[in-house]
Amino acid sequence: MECCQRVNPFRACAGLRGLGYLLVALFAAIAAVSYYAVVVYAWGPMLLGEGAAAAGAAAVLAAFHLLLVMILWCYLMVVFTDPGAVPENWRHDGENSGDSSLSTSEEQGGAPRYCSRCQNGKPPRCHHCSVCDRCVLKMDHHCNWVVNCVGARNYKYFLLFLVYTFLETVLDTLVLLPSFIEFFQDNIRRSSSPGDIVILFLTFVLNLAFALSLLCFIGMHTSLVTSNTTSIEVHERRKSVSWKYDLGWRRNLEQVFGTKKLLWFVPLYSKEDLHNIPALHGLEFPTRSVAVDAFV
Repeated sequence: MECCQRVNPFRACAGLRGLGYLLVALFAAIAAVSYYAVVVYAWGPMLLGEGAAAAGAAAVLAAFHLLLVMILWCYLMVVFTDPGAVPENWRHDGENSGDSSLSTSEEQGGAPRYCSRCQNGKPPRCHHCSVCDRCVLKMDHHCNWVVNCVGARNYKYFLLFLVYTFLETVLDTLVLLPSFIEFFQDNIRRSSSPGDIVILFLTFVLNLAFALSLLCFIGMHTSLVTSNTTSIEVHERRKSVSWKYDLGWRRNLEQVFGTKKLLWFVPLYSKEDLHNIPALHGLEFPTRSVAVDAFV
């Protein structure tokens, strides 16, 4: 019995990090075969032609490379940006003032107060990640594809990564569709090797599958962002009549993307937004009552 009590079941979750590295390798492999199929095999040779065909190929390849650059930029930002860690010995203001209504339990009235595993206070919307074994500010979920948690400080980068990856997979599917049709019509170029044909087939199928799955994922996160909710908070929000963090869809978007509309499409924030939007730091969040009072 003593041995069972000493076992920490959350240590097993750390093994998911290894799965994450495998998924990163899979993502790199899919990107590589897609590049070969689109650029080297299907559309690159068309640049050597003349007229509309060459111009169309140039446009396709330009769009392909632009989206690829944005995907890599956003991906690296998600991977290497800390989603937000709780400062050491962080405590709630009420706790510091001796408010006896605060408890050291994991949850108090549905609001995180204290993490028994980190031995530290938990700001609002903060949750403990069993894979990273630490508390993450405004944690949405742990993503094995990026080997990192998605939280307050990298959620925008994650969303942009999803959007640009979706656009890239849709583009790949569309530009490879003619070659894919030829594959079933037995009109593949005679110079094509069996390896090229296999890569073409796999690339088309993989990109189509990713595009459909990402469409569903983007739809889900669009609903979450416009209601200022995280994936973890969905169940909690259903139990409340009025979600206190819902400031209206426009202000909800600004809580994630910032107020500078031109920067919404790149993984960057302006200095003004970093200074004026506390939610981007993950320790404080405006609530519905405060937002309403601000307009009165």
